[in-house]
Amino acid sequence: MKIGMIGLGKMGSNMRERLRRSGIEVVGYDLDENLRDADSIEEMVEQLESPKIVWVMVPHGDPTRSTVEKLGELLQEGDLIIEGGNSKYTEDRELDAIMEPKGIGYVDCGVSGGIWGLDNGYGLMCGGRDADVERAMPVFDALRPEGPREEGFVHAGEVGAGHYAKMVHNGIEYGLMHAYAEGFELLLAKDIVKDVKGCFQAWSRGTVVRSWLLDLLVTALDDTPELKGIDEYTTDSGEGRWTVEEAIENAVPMPVISAALFARFASRQENSPAMQAVAALRGQFGGHAVKMLDDESSRDPEQVEVHQGAEAQRPDPGESRPGDGS
Repeated sequence: MKIGMIGLGKMGSNMRERLRRSGIEVVGYDLDENLRDADSIEEMVEQLESPKIVWVMVPHGDPTRSTVEKLGELLQEGDLIIEGGNSKYTEDRELDAIMEPKGIGYVDCGVSGGIWGLDNGYGLMCGGRDADVERAMPVFDALRPEGPREEGFVHAGEVGAGHYAKMVHNGIEYGLMHAYAEGFELLLAKDIVKDVKGCFQAWSRGTVVRSWLLDLLVTALDDTPELKGIDEYTTDSGEGRWTVEEAIENAVPMPVISAALFARFASRQENSPAMQAVAALRGQFGGHAVKMLDDESSRDPEQVEVHQGAEAQRPDPGESRPGDGS
């Protein structure tokens, strides 16, 4: 079997290698000439045998749309596109509507596994027509973890369902990560706890909170004890936002995932306008001292601002950020 793959970044290159280990020939294209097997998408398509299968693994949005639209001009009736990036499910449905009249199949596939997927396999969530998914099953079987298919692969439903499932998966991931993070901070704050990493490691077998994420946190604490020097600034891929948007659209209460998403937003603020407003209101209705950014005198010496494992936000934006080790 032979397929094309567009996008050979950290995920795509490892997926190509895992497919090759399973005996599937892969012709890859990437903007980086050091990574690609073909010098253009046209050349890649020409090297494939009909009916052709091309896996797209590029950033969501315009890069995905332009790539799929270009493939729509190069592929023929009976060929198949698998979109394996992190597209929003609505984009899948729009692209499928362009491909279907051409007779080109379209499958969206959410992929989870990160940099560990090369050796451990990838969790796969697909959406598409039965015949299209079945055609690509040798590819999916090569990429998924060893063991029962249903424990690493799902044909979730029609086009868009795969990325919808991956979106919810990532929303859950936000919540799990933040629960572990809050537990870490509380353990770190309590002076009677002397081995924070040991606590997490002791949970890795036999407890109800054990998980691969927990194992990764233990590894992180091994690499960087107490995570000292790591900046708190945290980005989001967009899928957490889409999950919350879908929760609102479908009237599904989602307080945990929403709070985890908003916590990421808070991590990027040197000084929060919302909390400035809270401070000002306390001053207005209660006569409480309002601390100004350049005023150290209004600090209450009896007030514990943050626990000993953290640092207060610095009032001067020019100073180094909390957690930078300085």
